[in-house]
Amino acid sequence: MNDSNWNTTEFFSDLTERNRLARQNDFRFCRVSGLDGFEEALQTMQSTTAFVCVSDLSQGFTALNNTPRTRRVKTVFLAVRTPVDDQAARQRALDLMQELFRQFMSVLILEETRLKERFIYLDPRINFHEIDRYFFSGCTCAFFEIAIDKFTDLRYNPDEWETEPPEQ
Repeated sequence: MNDSNWNTTEFFSDLTERNRLARQNDFRFCRVSGLDGFEEALQTMQSTTAFVCVSDLSQGFTALNNTPRTRRVKTVFLAVRTPVDDQAARQRALDLMQELFRQFMSVLILEETRLKERFIYLDPRINFHEIDRYFFSGCTCAFFEIAIDKFTDLRYNPDEWETEPPEQ
């Protein structure tokens, strides 16, 4: 992890490994590429009953204001295998994932302080979303997204260009 970035995948892999609730419920960590990769991971890991998956894709933007910054949004998926059409099992799985999310956030709030020292800022609003029950048969799924802002140096550097910019 270098000073200007935060490795979301490494962070949540470590949390999954160290968290007692995740270990007691056999959560397995994996890296995926977006929602399609998440669905593919669920299909290929038939022997695993619970998942924490971080997408290696991110969405984002660069703000061109007096404090230029780049925002990247990373998605963390959670899933627990449940019997199809067993609403009580589905609710227990959602409760489990919500509690795991809460416990992850209790560490993330500590990490936020360390990140600020490196001029990396987490959006304080992190929403937990349940995925429709028909998303993947036999799995109860949820996700949350973490928005990460970091300072971006947007000063013009003539050494990066073959010619000067056009006059305004």
